[in-house]
Amino acid sequence: MPEYVITIIIIIAAIIFFAVFFSFVPIGLLISARASGVKVGAGQLAAMRIRKVAPNRIINPMIKATKAGMTISLNKLEAHFLAGGNVDRVVNALIAAQRAGIPLDFERACAIDLAGRDVLNAVQMSVNPKVIETPVIAAIAKDGIELRAKARVTVRANIDRLVGGAGEETIIARIGEGIVTTVGSSGSHKDVLENPDLISQTVLNKGLDAGTAFEILSIDIADVDVGRNVGAQLQIDQAEADKRIAQAKAEERRAMAVAQEQENKAEVQGMRAKVIEAEAEVPRAIASAFREGKLGVMDYYNMQNIISDTKMRESIAGGAATPAKRE
Repeated sequence: MPEYVITIIIIIAAIIFFAVFFSFVPIGLLISARASGVKVGAGQLAAMRIRKVAPNRIINPMIKATKAGMTISLNKLEAHFLAGGNVDRVVNALIAAQRAGIPLDFERACAIDLAGRDVLNAVQMSVNPKVIETPVIAAIAKDGIELRAKARVTVRANIDRLVGGAGEETIIARIGEGIVTTVGSSGSHKDVLENPDLISQTVLNKGLDAGTAFEILSIDIADVDVGRNVGAQLQIDQAEADKRIAQAKAEERRAMAVAQEQENKAEVQGMRAKVIEAEAEVPRAIASAFREGKLGVMDYYNMQNIISDTKMRESIAGGAATPAKRE
């Protein structure tokens, strides 16, 4: 084989080798790490590529940690990255905690980050407390007057309780419960309006930050407004309900009276029908008596005279009663 062919093959092989090498080993990152005092080799960077780990996501945070005077194992950083954590945020949190004098080790910072909390924000909140503003909370005093209160809660992150501790929603809910309890136990809404700090004292004494990821520093009542007169409205509603019940009972009694009247009328009509039926039998009885010889002509005339005399007396009595009624 000619010598120039061997040279070409060597050159091509060298090109392929360097191409593969530079694709696996970021030379710029390697130089930056070595210049910053981070002990990392080209083989380690290539192994990161094979394990599908972005070297810059590990080396850059490690450079920051080294410059801050911290010693963190490369394997630990890579393990946290593979576990789904944010390596850069953890290192920034460790640097911020170190500068602020807050005790925070790497393992706890990783645990907080993997728990889904922003560990850097937690460290910053430990140094600079956060103000949480509650929504408007309505509560009713014993005199039936509604009060609408809004509170501002100053909290500081508790690093030791970040893992497993409740969040801001729990703090807001507990503050709302404290406001409702304080206002509801007040004899008059004027007591709360005169001393809004009653709410703050009651809420702080309850220890509402227990089991949360925060420490409550202060509770300030931002605003208290008077709402509806719920007691009066309830009395009005009760009176209206009683009125409707009374009307329903009256209507029931009226319906029963109408039904009873109709029943009485039916009974009277039935009695009249029986009387008419009985009167219709009288001529038949008289005719039968004539046929059987039990009734004579003179007896019949006497009976007619008695009937006429009775009708005349009734007419005279009715005519005499009419003027009396008019008087």
